[in-house]
Amino acid sequence: MDIKKVKEIVNDVSPSFCVAKWKQVTIHLQNGHTHSCHHPQTHKVPLQELKNNPSALHNTEYKKIFRKQMLEGERPYECDYCWRIEDSNAEYYSDRIYKSSDPEWALPYIDEIKSKDWNENIDPSYVEVSFGNTCNFKCSYCNPTVSSQWMEEIQRYGAYPTSTKFNNLEYFTAAEQIPIPNNQDNPYVDAFWEWFPSMYKNLKYFRITGGEPLLNKNTFKVLDYIIENPNENLEVSINTNMNPPLEVFNKFLDKIKIIVNENKLKRFKLFTSAEGYGKCAEYIRFGMNYEDWINNLHKTYEEVPNIQFTIMSTYNFLSLTSYENFLKDVLNIKQKYGTETYSPILLDIPYLRHPVHQSLFVAEPDHLKMIESHIKFMVANTNNTHNSFIESETNKLQRIYSMIKQHIEQNLDYDIHKKDFIRFVDEHDSRRGTVFLQTFPELTDTYYKWKNIL
Repeated sequence: MDIKKVKEIVNDVSPSFCVAKWKQVTIHLQNGHTHSCHHPQTHKVPLQELKNNPSALHNTEYKKIFRKQMLEGERPYECDYCWRIEDSNAEYYSDRIYKSSDPEWALPYIDEIKSKDWNENIDPSYVEVSFGNTCNFKCSYCNPTVSSQWMEEIQRYGAYPTSTKFNNLEYFTAAEQIPIPNNQDNPYVDAFWEWFPSMYKNLKYFRITGGEPLLNKNTFKVLDYIIENPNENLEVSINTNMNPPLEVFNKFLDKIKIIVNENKLKRFKLFTSAEGYGKCAEYIRFGMNYEDWINNLHKTYEEVPNIQFTIMSTYNFLSLTSYENFLKDVLNIKQKYGTETYSPILLDIPYLRHPVHQSLFVAEPDHLKMIESHIKFMVANTNNTHNSFIESETNKLQRIYSMIKQHIEQNLDYDIHKKDFIRFVDEHDSRRGTVFLQTFPELTDTYYKWKNIL
């Protein structure tokens, strides 16, 4: 359906309505947190609510209050990602509209949602689950709740010396986000497996994230369940950094070959992430081997034809210097494997919100030229075919540019975040043996300019 028509349908319910609050859920089983849509912060699932109702992994009383607000036309504060987009330019569509437009897990359920009381329990049609925080990466904008490598570093060295004490364990402890140790019983994982068989029958979309899912036994338990219980109405996807140990990656490929080749599901997709090219990407996503990442993408396409990837590219300040080369690698995959009827890869480009010191909100007027060059490359290679960028991909970067340009024009005082950027990269280099100015020489002037703010 045309996105303009979808917006009319969604706004006819209310100008703040979003299907995701009812039909989409991400559950972090390692610490019992949940949220609907990846933009809002997570909140804790009370064990008392979970005791007699495993679906409380989704239907928390906290979330139901926001559902009520949406039905009444109020803007939930936690959904400010979309309010920023909508307020920056009325011609751009926020993720509230894009998510609600999905023809399988979202759009068909609008009438059902309207007919129910805001306080009712709703079965999700889109479930994303994290089984644990075990990970071999410690990405620069990540945190200990979803990366065991980050947890080890913070336990050893403490928080980063930013004004916010970035990744301070005291904050995560206060927010009840510290993961349950792997050697302890986890009531949230138990509730998931209690709920999963009934939930599985009616799901449209099921996604496993992490940590790194390929390093968690529950991921392979799900894959084995699918092999034994095919579901022709279900799409399953896995978020993976595509850099696990070789033996694990090969075991994973063997499982998905069975699932795909024997049509165990309606669709099987993979999600991975990158926000830069080469050494810049490896700095942002510490632990990554960019060359292996690209090679594993190609290997997967060659061994599992017609597999589809989505790259979740969280555009941030450190993306500015190498993003065009990254886009060239994405375009190469599109051109090599795309056909008239098959699109091998989709590029999703959200903007980084937290930590602010690495977000584009610290950018200055000169940095806009870098974003413009990335947009120019995408526009020059956009023709809505399966071996090019498509308009919706390009639009996502254009709307980020519009928002950041407006932000810069407001001339807000972001010196504290620029100071934090310098504090972060200096500490990053000290702890991890990286060299920021060798990796990002294009930001040398910016580095010393902001260094003088300290």
